[in-house]
Amino acid sequence: MTVHPAEAAFEGLVAASRRRLAGRSPFFATLTLHAEILPSWSVARAATDGHRVYIHPELAATLPAAELDALLLHQVLHLALEHGPRRGGRDAKRWNRAADIVVHGLVANAGLPVTGRSLLLEGRRVEDVYAALEHRPEESVTETDDLIGDPPSNTPREGNGRGTGSGVPWARVRALARAAKALGGGGGEGGLGLQRELDGLEIAQLDWKARLWRFLVRSPVDFGGFDRRFIGRRLYLEALEEDALRLVVVVDTSGSVTNSCLRTLLTEVRGITGVYPHLHASLYYADAEVHGPHDLSGSTPFPPPKGGGGSDFRPALAAAAQGTELIVYLTDGYGRFPPEAPHAPVVWVVPDGGAPDDLFPFGEVLRLGPPT
Repeated sequence: MTVHPAEAAFEGLVAASRRRLAGRSPFFATLTLHAEILPSWSVARAATDGHRVYIHPELAATLPAAELDALLLHQVLHLALEHGPRRGGRDAKRWNRAADIVVHGLVANAGLPVTGRSLLLEGRRVEDVYAALEHRPEESVTETDDLIGDPPSNTPREGNGRGTGSGVPWARVRALARAAKALGGGGGEGGLGLQRELDGLEIAQLDWKARLWRFLVRSPVDFGGFDRRFIGRRLYLEALEEDALRLVVVVDTSGSVTNSCLRTLLTEVRGITGVYPHLHASLYYADAEVHGPHDLSGSTPFPPPKGGGGSDFRPALAAAAQGTELIVYLTDGYGRFPPEAPHAPVVWVVPDGGAPDDLFPFGEVLRLGPPT
């Protein structure tokens, strides 16, 4: 079987690009080493399906070295920063634009050539850029790829035996990359923009899209004509509204909740906010007092947590139950409960080491595993 010359040269070109990127930064060296990079004639330039990187072999053979390095790093950053899983229920086209803006900035800060930069929005987390694009529809970058999708046609799914493929534990790889950076020094990793991306990378443990689905209004075919949000109150109302959910999230900030536990809980909150476009969410912090509400629409940054005192669930539940259809209370479960359940259904989200299920007098208890 005859192999096209560009495809035959592809592996060597990628290996040389990896070496050049490693010379720029131990952080990039670790990321590119673990990414599986394949030739594909089905992409215009390059793409990632969330598992592997695909680059047009003829393009790779004709690009100057610095431009090939920029293209390869662009794709690897999409992969390593998990821009695919982080999209949730957001609009795919706008999300891809936001992710490209973020990565363009990181590649440019590494000293590599990019075109069509969006300077006003660079240096932010992809979720924040996505929110900003709603009010700046003209903001764009030169399109370099199809960010997430099925593997390009005529591309072998098993890869070429190099890299670790779709099973890459990117959280572990990023930890290795950070350690390599700390040991090896160096710079050019993207500065504050990259740090913000890394800080926002924790992925919620719970599948909030599936968890919240049953609380949304659906068609009579799906739910027999009834709105299941009110089953807990024995009220069976016809589903007359469009898909929407008014949700209140309460995060326990009492003294028994450690900083690492609080970070785990806030990761789940971020997982909640991105899953449905018609989600209207408010946030309270609560110890023995209630702090809020704060708007959680879009990618609004979290306000600084307030609390540190004793734990009493009654004030927060009383405040949250006003005009809402669901309360999600993230807590270790140690505190004082009200004598009766609020009118709105309650979902308790309990981290590892939290109170046992039988301590919760009402509502549904969802449990988180230990931090990874």
